Amino acid sequence: MAKPKRKSKKAKKSEPNFVLTLKLNPELYQEDILDKRLDLGRRIYNACLNELGKRYRLMVESKEYQKAIKLPKEDGTRNLVLRELNKKYRLTEYSLHDFVKRMQHHFKKDLDALTVQKIATRCFKAFEGQIYHTAKEVHFKKYGEMHSLEGKSNDAGIKFRSNTLVWKGLSIKVLINPKDDYAQMALLQTIKYCRILKRGINYYLQLVLEGVPPVKINKNGEFRHKVGSSNVGIDIGPQTAGISSNDKVSLLELAPEIKTPYREIRKLQRKMDRSRRANNPNKFKVDGTFNRSNREPWVKSRHYLKDQYKLQRIQGKLRNLRRQSHNKLANEIISQGTEVYVEEMSFKGLQKRAKKTTLDGNGKINRKKRFGKSLANKAPALLLTILDNKLRHQGTELHRIKTAEVKASVQSCGRYV
Repeated sequence: MAKPKRKSKKAKKSEPNFVLTLKLNPELYQEDILDKRLDLGRRIYNACLNELGKRYRLMVESKEYQKAIKLPKEDGTRNLVLRELNKKYRLTEYSLHDFVKRMQHHFKKDLDALTVQKIATRCFKAFEGQIYHTAKEVHFKKYGEMHSLEGKSNDAGIKFRSNTLVWKGLSIKVLINPKDDYAQMALLQTIKYCRILKRGINYYLQLVLEGVPPVKINKNGEFRHKVGSSNVGIDIGPQTAGISSNDKVSLLELAPEIKTPYREIRKLQRKMDRSRRANNPNKFKVDGTFNRSNREPWVKSRHYLKDQYKLQRIQGKLRNLRRQSHNKLANEIISQGTEVYVEEMSFKGLQKRAKKTTLDGNGKINRKKRFGKSLANKAPALLLTILDNKLRHQGTELHRIKTAEVKASVQSCGRYV
């Protein structure tokens, strides 16, 4: 009998999947264990990043690399030589898996092999941008900055069994509302792997499931979100979006529910800063600036931690509200049509301060600030990401039009002005 063909990696990547987030209900001692394991993951991540940095510097300083970067790019020879150098200096994902084996054996009571391998993969993908010069320098994670750990499958390591998280001696109940039809339908799908997530002081279990998310149905048994057949154009800005289709034209504010409590946030940040300076006098110079030469650990008082959690809760509520609002707007756009077009826009460029110094009518210097606060509040890029994900489940995608080629804003009567 012939053996069945194995699926290629490309086929696996193209398979659709979605995430179901469920809240965990851990005991206090279980929270301590989860915090400990998250910190161990952070230490392994930093060790991997340090090792990759050493290997990369060794490769860059070699004569082979200096010769390779001078080769022509056009014929592809340079890329082949650089790939071989990456293998020689062990700048590959699987060589990093070998590096973390010994660390996993040391922490085997808390972390399984698959979770540690996923940490190494995560570190390598972050560092890959630095290798190929497509991203800025990757930074080490400070204490408390590791918020998630995930496995590779639901068969070993972090597992979901009978509405319970099971992982290395831990058994934590997952809170699932029996009236939540969406969650109940989603759980019928095959679980690819599980992820433990910490947001503020709460813990969540994210299940990455195969297939497309289930369609939501209202009380009458009808589809809650309808799908249109028109072509839709979006003109998106820092705070608003103009939406045009054959049936409807509208100019909407992005995430109108967001009312950021700036005054409360500022008061909390000032209070935390006073506490930080009072408890860490050696961390600051006489003029009040930060002392970079001091390597002592930070001292955080009980009141400081309380205020920190309060600030995290405020920001967490705003984040959830913003995502919920964007999901509603994305559903509204898809109800008009699934062929959606939007002009490409560099939101990072809009965040940056203006380079030129200009004067107003009274001779005063204009502010160099641009749209940083608006973009942080309204997150237009997040809306486009959510919309693209939803369209992919409909068998299409968000069509991004290059502004420089179309020149829509300067076209008049069929000619460019």
